[in-house]
This record gives sequence, C-alpha cells and structure tokens, in this order.
Amino acid sequence: MEKTADYWIQHLGLIEHVEGGAFAESYRSPLKISSEHLPPGFGGERNISTSIYFLLRYGQFSALHRIASDEIWHFYTGTTLIVYEIQADGNLIVHKLGNNPDAGEQFQCMVKAGSWFGSRTEVEGGYALVGCTVAPGFDFEDFELGTSEKLIQQYPRHKGIIEALTR
Repeated sequence: MEKTADYWIQHLGLIEHVEGGAFAESYRSPLKISSEHLPPGFGGERNISTSIYFLLRYGQFSALHRIASDEIWHFYTGTTLIVYEIQADGNLIVHKLGNNPDAGEQFQCMVKAGSWFGSRTEVEGGYALVGCTVAPGFDFEDFELGTSEKLIQQYPRHKGIIEALTR
C-alpha cells in the first residue's frame, strides 16, 4: 500500500516550516566548529552537520531563502521535487529530485552556500518527501527569507520563478 503525505507527517512527527511545507530535524552533530574556524558570515560556533526530513505537497512551496552553508537534498519518496537555485551571479539551476533518471531526475542535489533556493512539486495531487543535510550545521541565525521586491530587483530575468516562490 502506497504511503500518503499524511502518513509521513504523522510517522516522522513533521511540523510546519517557516519557509513552507513540513519538517523535522533528524540529526544534529554533537561536534562543533568554533567561529574562528568558520568562514565570514557565521555568527558563532556551529554543529558540524545537521539533517532534516522535509515534505511538500502539491500547491505548497518552499519559499526562496538562502543560508550560509552548502545544503545537500536527498529524495526519499513521492513525486518529483523541483529545486530552483539562483546563484549569486544570477545563474539559475533547476534540480529535479526524484527516482527516474531517464527523466533527468537525481536522488541528490547540492545547493551552494549563499544561493537563493526554493522548491515545489509540480505533480497535481502529489507530494515529495526529501531530506536536507547542511554542513556546517544549520542555525536560523544563518537563514534569510527572500522578498519578491528585493530578488526581482537583483535578478529581473527570473521574475516569474521569484513571484511563484515568495510570499
């Protein structure tokens, strides 16, 4: 029997995420990196790595945001998840997370630190359950939610995707 989004939300204890969708932290390394050994932009020590489960249903989206660390996305189940990454130079990368390599999908993708990124599933009635691993570990101090006005001014050629993935 195929599992539903509600099944995974309950089974994994997912809660609403500020950027959209639902999540639960699954790992936070007890090892830490002191701020003196981190690049500029980090406001203090960080765990070496963190990981979450993340679920998006059709009609929801993960709003464009950026963090100070690289983020690796892992596909687990459901329908294809599209991750839109706008790099600092304005280059747009469209990652397709899924289990169909013949359709250009990958089980993993990496979003560079400092890139703006957001995601959604485009399969009506579908959902995507994925994981995100961040190193150095995630801290909300390193999180910035994008606004359409600011991002359109900076990246006007991506206006459509920016409008679709901002609140």
